[in-house]
Amino acid sequence: MKKQLRKRWKRWKRAIWTFTLFLIIGCLAWAGQTLPDQMKKLLTQMTDESPIAIETLNYLQNSGDLESDEQRVFMQHLNNAQGKMKVHLVTSFVCGEEEQVIGDLDTDTIYSLMNNNPSWKGKMDDNGEVWLEETVTDDLSPTCKEQAYMSIDANGNLTLFEGPPQEEKVLRTFFQLDIGSMESSLPKDVLKQLQDGIRIQDIEEYNSVLSTFSDYARDLAENVMKAH
Repeated sequence: MKKQLRKRWKRWKRAIWTFTLFLIIGCLAWAGQTLPDQMKKLLTQMTDESPIAIETLNYLQNSGDLESDEQRVFMQHLNNAQGKMKVHLVTSFVCGEEEQVIGDLDTDTIYSLMNNNPSWKGKMDDNGEVWLEETVTDDLSPTCKEQAYMSIDANGNLTLFEGPPQEEKVLRTFFQLDIGSMESSLPKDVLKQLQDGIRIQDIEEYNSVLSTFSDYARDLAENVMKAH
């Protein structure tokens, strides 16, 4: 009985400290202030028995995402979770994404992982599994490097395809091309190559093709890439 009460008290204590941390950091964020060193020291001393609270503090401080209600809700769910959870990592690249299972981790380990990777975002699904999200802005996914083509779609848009353009598996649409201007100024073999599909194998080729044909965007004011 005493053992159960002790466990229950530890759970309550963790919840109280977590709520206190969220409240303090949230108020400071709203006021546009950073957490004073003295306050950090005091909170660390108060939470010596709660590694989760310390990891929460570190993650919130480093992430710079205090306005994100979604992340606050995620961390509250994480703090209330019991035992180990299946953790996935989804990495989104300039083109394509990859998903992998990291393993079954407890709350403290998940917080340590996120604290070491402050740009990662997290969410918990209805099955209690954790999905961590990473964004890579300077590379293509391995699948894209093997299968991506840049070409023109049926509406005259510069488009990124998974596989040959004939298969019509659109990954991303960029901008509409001025075909008439291209026909009058580009060699025929270059235009044909684009129509057949230019193979994209790395981020340099991706940027090079995009830069080259952006000169033929129909409306430069709308020359903004958009996700398909």
